[in-house]
Amino acid sequence: MALDKINFEWANNFQGIMQSPSGHVHIGSNDGEMRPYHLLFGALGSCFYHTFLSIVEKKRLSFGGARMEISGTKREEVPTTLEHVLIRMTIINPSNEEQFLKSAQLGAKYCSIHETISKVATIDLEISFEYYEQRY
Repeated sequence: MALDKINFEWANNFQGIMQSPSGHVHIGSNDGEMRPYHLLFGALGSCFYHTFLSIVEKKRLSFGGARMEISGTKREEVPTTLEHVLIRMTIINPSNEEQFLKSAQLGAKYCSIHETISKVATIDLEISFEYYEQRY
């Protein structure tokens, strides 16, 4: 399966622009710029959520949205690959908590980026639920 092509333009320091067919991201160490692990965690979070959504849709579950936080630690030894990653996801107003837990676990299992990172790091998934009164 072919993947999209990503292009980079770099200054003579660690500042650049990553360009995809659908947008761009500024890379670097300054405010408003993304660092390498920000990009990696972003890729993990977006892949996981996209996979999770496809499972939720197939199960015809409903919810009001979600929040996610991804954090991690690196090994001390060189190469300093990831050692541990924690994905915390809060699901808002789920129609069925048990099915959402199963959907999140399946999302992790079938997300290709999650599977790739899991070859070098332990990944933990914490799911919580919040309920808000609908105001309409």
